[in-house]
Order: sequence, then structure tokens, then C-alpha cells
Amino acid sequence: MTDQTLTRDLFNDVMVPNYNPQAIIPVRGKGSRVWDQQGNEFIDFAGGIAVNALGHCHPRLVAALKEQADKLWHLSNVYTNEPALALAKKLTELTFADKVFFANSGGEANEAAFKLARKYAYDHFGPEKNEIISFTQSFHGRTLFTVSVGGQQKYRKGFEPVPGGITHCPYNDIAALEAAISDKTCAVVMEPVQGEGGIICGDPAFIKRARELCDQYNALLVFDEVQSGMGRTGELYAYMGYGIEPDILSTAKALGGGFPVGAMLTTDKVAPSLGFGTHGSTYGGNPLACAVANEVVDIINDPQVLADVLRKRQLFEDGLNAINEKYQVFTELRGKGLLVGAALKPEWHGKAAKFLAAAREHNTMILVAGPNVIRMAPSLVIPDEDIKAGLAGLEKGVADVVAAGPDA
Repeated sequence: MTDQTLTRDLFNDVMVPNYNPQAIIPVRGKGSRVWDQQGNEFIDFAGGIAVNALGHCHPRLVAALKEQADKLWHLSNVYTNEPALALAKKLTELTFADKVFFANSGGEANEAAFKLARKYAYDHFGPEKNEIISFTQSFHGRTLFTVSVGGQQKYRKGFEPVPGGITHCPYNDIAALEAAISDKTCAVVMEPVQGEGGIICGDPAFIKRARELCDQYNALLVFDEVQSGMGRTGELYAYMGYGIEPDILSTAKALGGGFPVGAMLTTDKVAPSLGFGTHGSTYGGNPLACAVANEVVDIINDPQVLADVLRKRQLFEDGLNAINEKYQVFTELRGKGLLVGAALKPEWHGKAAKFLAAAREHNTMILVAGPNVIRMAPSLVIPDEDIKAGLAGLEKGVADVVAAGPDA
């Protein structure tokens, strides 16, 4: 039984209004399906914004959490713990990295990454080498530092003055990056696939050139893989598909499969600059979170699971193309793997949220990536039949929006 006194209207009474949640309140999930307070069933293409990479209540994650819950919940970083050590060992064995710092979210992982980049430059080249180059439309978190590195003014407005020493270049523009970088640059920060900025993939030549320029100017290449990491693109991390390695990488979202956990990965060359006392996190490396994340990594880092991501991507593309043939609302499909973006035609710009709400009315949960792109980031193990059912609901929602017209 659910508590019917806990309504969507109550949110307006007791919550700060920085969110505007949908009308339904989900209360239960299993796999790629979710049920609300009234028992209505939905296909989940949202995945908690690329978080529920193994769906809801995956039995192996539930078992890992329950087992750890009977052992140890929290210690503080005055001590280490077995799940954290096991997860750090696993991440360093599977990636470019030699060292790990644990946090609770993508924003915290990025905060650590940006602080480390500046501290490394300070230690090795002096205080003048402090400039960070980021890219327009990027998104790196909501702390004051991460929102400043992010390339969307709307998230900084009203919070000025923000930290300085940050330059924003157009994404995928090699000439602009070449013009901006200098001996004062300490880091180039990028998402290999821009998420909130519209599901824009990094061009391989652009990313390769960024690596070359960082090497030339003794700057660090920082990859924000909070959304693109953990199998989302068909590789364990998206950088693996580009043939280069970053110096620092942030990961979160899917790392815990829904349990809050984040991590910053880096190399033996860079890590010493976060020496004793320079940075910390009360809950970072929490045993519960790390126990779940260990299981998430084991499940996702399976060749069949990763290969299936690309096969399921094709199912989405086929279905979205079929919808577009009927209703002519998309200009292109974007993204990699199961990070799927459908860019709306100009007459539908600013209306992405209408498609989200209409799809919900037909029992499909989707996302937006800004006002002009609808986004899907479902479970990596979503069954084919759920993809088909969710696309059918989305098509009905699109039909409703189109019937009402752009000005409705």
C-alpha cells in the first residue's frame, strides 16, 4: 500500500522549487518497468538520467546491498574498507588509471578533478598556470566551480561572481581550441559525449587534437564521463572508443546503478598533487555504495552486455526513424550506444518538455536534453520487448503533440 497523502501537490508545499516533477509519483520498479501510486505501469527510457544502467531492483545489486548492510555502513576516511579497496582495484585494472578518489556524485567527482588539475599545475609549473579550457553547452555539475567550468550561462546566472580562469570554446572546433590553449592552460575539460548540451558526440579528430595540444602545452586532459561512462556507449568508458587516454576521468551516475557514488580516476603522475589533507569527502568510499558499485562493474563489463548495447541502439534508431517518417518532428538522431538524442525540427524548438509529458501520458518515461532535444538513457539490459513497447508509447505521445500543433 502507498501513502495517498503524499501527493505531487505536497511537493509544492514542502520542497524548494528548483525542480518541477511530473504529475505521477513512482513507487516501485522492476527491470525497465515502473509503477506509480495508482498502479499505472510505465516503460522507463529515462533510467534516472543514465543512472539505472541495470534497471530497477536488479537482483544482484539488491543482494550485494543487503549483504553489505549486515556488515558495515560507514567508517569515515580515517579508515579504509574492503569494498572501497576492491572497487578501486577493479577500476584501475580496467582503465588507464592508477589511482582513484571516491565521492558521492558526478559534481563532486568533477570538483575533485578540477581541483587536482590546478593543484598539479601549481606544484609542477607555478601559480600562473591555472587556466581551464572548457566548451560551450557542456555540463559538469552544480557546485560553483563545476557550474563555472560548464558552458551554459543559464546555470551560472544569479550566482556570480564565479571562479575565474575559465575559457569556453565551441565544441568540436579544433581551430578555436588551438587559438585558446597556451602555456597558462592547466587543463582541457570535455565530455566525450555532451549530455545536457544536446547529446553531441565528440569528433574523433577533435578529441585526438585535444590530446596532442595538452601534451604540447603540459596541460591535463580531463574527461567528464559521468553520463557517458559505465557501458553507456558500448565501451566501459567512452574514451576507449577514441584511441586516446585522458589524464583524469570523472565517473558517477551508472557506477552505482542507482546508489549514490562517484569517482575520480587519474594516473600515478598526477595523483600525488592531492596529498594528505588537500581534499576529502565524508561519505566518499562508503562501504554500501562501493559494494553495490563492485557488482555493477562486474555485470556491465561483460563483452556480451557491451555488444548488446550497440544492438539495442539499432532498435531505438529503427523505431525513432519510423516515428519520424510518420510525423516529421526530428532533424537527426544523436549520441552513441544507449545515450540516444532526437533533435527536434525548428518549429518544435523549445517544446521538448511537451513530448516528455505526452509520452508519459502513454506510459513511456523519457528525458530532454535542453529544450530542443528529447533524450533516452534506458537500462543497458532493457529487454527488446520493452524497447518496442516504450517506442509505441512514445509514438502515441508524438502523435498527440503533433495533432495539437507547435503553438498549443
